[in-house]
Parts: sequence; C-alpha cells; structure tokens
Amino acid sequence: MKQDFDTRILQLFLVGRMRDFMYNEDGKDEEEVRREGGIIMIENRNVNIIIGDDGNKLVLINDIRFKGKRKIDWDDVKMYLKGYIGDSYVIEENAERIFIGNELPEEYTESESRKSLMGANAKAKANAATAIPELIQIASNPAYEENKNEKHSKNAKFGWYRYDVRFALPVYEENILVRYNIFHARLLINHAENGRKFLYDVLAIKKK
Repeated sequence: MKQDFDTRILQLFLVGRMRDFMYNEDGKDEEEVRREGGIIMIENRNVNIIIGDDGNKLVLINDIRFKGKRKIDWDDVKMYLKGYIGDSYVIEENAERIFIGNELPEEYTESESRKSLMGANAKAKANAATAIPELIQIASNPAYEENKNEKHSKNAKFGWYRYDVRFALPVYEENILVRYNIFHARLLINHAENGRKFLYDVLAIKKK
C-alpha cells in the first residue's frame, strides 16, 4: 500500500497534476486556502496538502531548501523562521488560530531536542520550517497538558497543546526524483497569558 501511495505521488508530481490532489475546502483555490484570515506568508514556497490513502492529510514539501549533507546551517533556518513572526494560521480540525511569535525561531533551532536530532531527522526538521502554515492547518489529535514550569508561567499560563502532523520530503538520485520520505511529528503550542496560542516548536520528528 505504501509503495502504491509513493508511486502515485511521484506520478502526480511528474505530470504536473499535484493541484488535482490538493485538499481544497469549499471549492477554494490554493491561494485562498493558504491566505485564509488575511495571513502573510513567505513567498516562493512549493508546498501542498494532499490526502493519503488512509484519508488523513499530509503536507508535501516539494523543494529542499536546506540541503546540508552533513551539517544543517541552523542560523539560516532561524532567519527563515523569523519571516513568519506576526502571522497566524488556523487549524482546520477545530478552527483554533495559532500565532507565530518571537520565541519560535530560537526554540525551533536551539532547543536540546533539536540538537539531539541527526541525519535525516535533522534535515527533515530544517525543511519542515518551509511548511509551517500547512503543518498548522492539518494538525490533529490535540493533547493538553498543564504548565508546570515557572519559566513559562506567562507564555504558557493556560498550558500546552500537542498536535500530530505528517509531512513528506523528496529524495533525489542524480537530480532525479525517486521517492518521498514520510515523517511524523508533533506541534508544541503554548497558551499564553494574553489568551493567544503560539507555535512553540515542532517535536518528535521521526521517519515513518
């Protein structure tokens, strides 16, 4: 089944019909879905949301922006993430609006959990930065946890939420697209003192 799904993704990509397979609510076109709520997004991204064989959504990241073979330049990732600050995106499952604040770039790139990532998982986290709007959009299965850390008494006064997400990255051999690797991850969202919810980090990235 997985092989059939991978083959189908490749076929759609190669014949330029990816838009035919995009999740498109209420007949909206791609730009309307992406910019719902007046959000401002980083331009020149090649990211799609598709529906997998299991009926669940998957973010397809078509371009690899951060290509370090042995070492990712996390300063570049941090600078990229700063482009989202001030934006907000809506989780389709529950209509929750998630904001991007000043904490995300630092936590995303400098946390201990990020530093523990190696190889494909590190590369996956770096490139997942290019799909933040879509990852928030497809987030599902929220799990709540009270804040127990005094350090976060303000930015997570009303606790933390974790959401499941999936995304896929292309694999090339001699500049030829041969397959996509699928990754599972969790969005960590803090519920701040001002009542807003902010994306704090993307955790638990693991290749399927």
